[in-house]
Amino acid sequence: MQPRLSADILLQAYRQGVFPMAESRDDDRLYWFDPVLRGILPLDGFNMSRSLARRIRTTPFQVTLNHDFSGVMSGCAARETTWINAEITRLFHDLHRKGHAHSLEVWDGADLVGGVYGVALGGAFCGESMFSRRKDASKIALAYLVTHLRACGFTLFDTQYLTDHLASLGGQEISRNQYRRKLARALMEDANIGRHLLPSAQDVLQLRTQRS
Repeated sequence: MQPRLSADILLQAYRQGVFPMAESRDDDRLYWFDPVLRGILPLDGFNMSRSLARRIRTTPFQVTLNHDFSGVMSGCAARETTWINAEITRLFHDLHRKGHAHSLEVWDGADLVGGVYGVALGGAFCGESMFSRRKDASKIALAYLVTHLRACGFTLFDTQYLTDHLASLGGQEISRNQYRRKLARALMEDANIGRHLLPSAQDVLQLRTQRS
């Protein structure tokens, strides 16, 4: 059995551009990843579609920050196959208690219907996973998070890999060396995810105006 990792070691790994994953929820082991091609979501390049803008304007979802970190992690892991095992869950709850891991939640009344979580280091936000229980809830979470990260001084949104879902929102792939250069610069930034209140829907909708 592997020795248990600490939150501090995990933070050191993220500062080097390396992150852990498990093969499955039932596998106790963690593996370290440093992709040749890295996914990022440019904070000045979010693709706000007309349909997503309409949903933000017309759907009465509530958005919060760090109100239910455990619920977001559980939502992200609640799928047929997942890399989030018990050790990942333990480590990220420890990071959250220490103020390094954060969640953004999307609510429909009292129901948690979407969200995203990740690690904040300097001006870098390393997104880990997201989930959706209502149409476009994860897209709404990302739109709010991008707007909030920009306002709080972040310069890098790391998504680890590029999926079709992220590509449709403006995600890109860059080389490992490009990512490390961006990460090194971001780690020198004085960003703080609690610096501002969460943006309003109108603030988020400005993403579409800025891209048009």
